Amino acid sequence: MLTIHHLRVGRSLFTVWLLEELELEYKLIEYNRHPETMRAPPELKAVHPLGKSPVIDDDGLILSESGAIATYLLEKHDTENRLSPPRSDLNTWAEYIQWLHYAEGSVFTPLMMKLLSMRAGGTVELLDMFADPEVELHFSHIASKLGDSDYILGSDLSGADFGIGYMVNMAHMLGLLEPFPSLVAYVERLRTRPAFLRAIDRAVE
Repeated sequence: MLTIHHLRVGRSLFTVWLLEELELEYKLIEYNRHPETMRAPPELKAVHPLGKSPVIDDDGLILSESGAIATYLLEKHDTENRLSPPRSDLNTWAEYIQWLHYAEGSVFTPLMMKLLSMRAGGTVELLDMFADPEVELHFSHIASKLGDSDYILGSDLSGADFGIGYMVNMAHMLGLLEPFPSLVAYVERLRTRPAFLRAIDRAVE
């Protein structure tokens, strides 16, 4: 059986959500962060040398990195291409894979800098000097791509929404989405999906 190593309060919730959307059977192993440092416990390093999450174990195949995990799971289980376009449609697939990796490849760093600045009382000027214009740049880009669509690549949920959704959700929790009402509606739309609610029940409650 597929196992997901899930670190509470973090990115791996959105991988649990993907598993629920795919209606897969899986074993969930939970870990809690250190209450002061917010670091992952050392037990995760027994699973993967980086000690990060999410990590999946699929019959001995150990995979980390959210984008790689999503790509693998969809290649293996999304045989009807409900959540990802077929590779035979190369242009559509290329746009999809770009958005799948864009979230953590470009968007996460300025968000993390903003989070660190806020935890320091919003007084780290150097962090804000970089983070503020980058947050504006990236979330304007995401809002423009979303437009009037329900999901990032159109009317249907795709694998790209799991990464983009996490970043938009994180920005929402940090209070950064006031200029982007369409993104507030987007993340609320994701949060009401039955599979997302099941993921919350299993991995958060």
